Amino acid sequence: MKKVLFVLALVLGTALPVAAQAGNFSFFVTSRGIGNGANLGGLRGADQHCQSLAYALGFGDAVWRAYLSAVAMGDQPAVNARDRIGRGPWYNFRGDLIARDVTDLHSENANLTKESTLTELGRPSNGRGDTPNQHDILTGSNADGTVYTGGGTTACGNWTSNGEGSARVGHHDRQGGGENPTSWNSAHDSRGCSQENLVATGGNGYFLCFAADGNVPTRQEEE
Repeated sequence: MKKVLFVLALVLGTALPVAAQAGNFSFFVTSRGIGNGANLGGLRGADQHCQSLAYALGFGDAVWRAYLSAVAMGDQPAVNARDRIGRGPWYNFRGDLIARDVTDLHSENANLTKESTLTELGRPSNGRGDTPNQHDILTGSNADGTVYTGGGTTACGNWTSNGEGSARVGHHDRQGGGENPTSWNSAHDSRGCSQENLVATGGNGYFLCFAADGNVPTRQEEE
């Protein structure tokens, strides 16, 4: 069946999905944003984006979660990014270990650099010095993975607004400006919540996705 699909793809001039090189693939930065600024459709919409990107490559059999925190709002309690991504360990497209567990992820031992923070397609994202610079990663979090509430930010209406407000971002390449330029998850606040403001700050609405609850996905084979 795989040979038939390959031949069909050649005939139609389309490419088959590229499977991760490692069977323990469980971490990536999104290769594209939702395109509506920081309005991701809330945490649920962000999770669905992670799930869809993984599913398109045949890795949708895990529970994928976006690394995003949300502030307390109305009768909804605050949500910490570190509490929603599972136990670990997590590996990138190449099979490189990113972190053994949540504690390791939020320590100096975490393997989070421009070279290791790959997209679901196994490619690095633009960082500082590249054109355009897209190293800002939406997180809404403090360095320890808890919800960020400094500066009055509301995580762009808890990821439902592309208007007023701002969101906390990290730098996937661990360099740049802000209060904590080398932080992958809490470097500075975005200029705003619109797509234009995210781009102007040095991002493009990207965020991190983790296979949660200890579920390491396996490649879904064609029948």
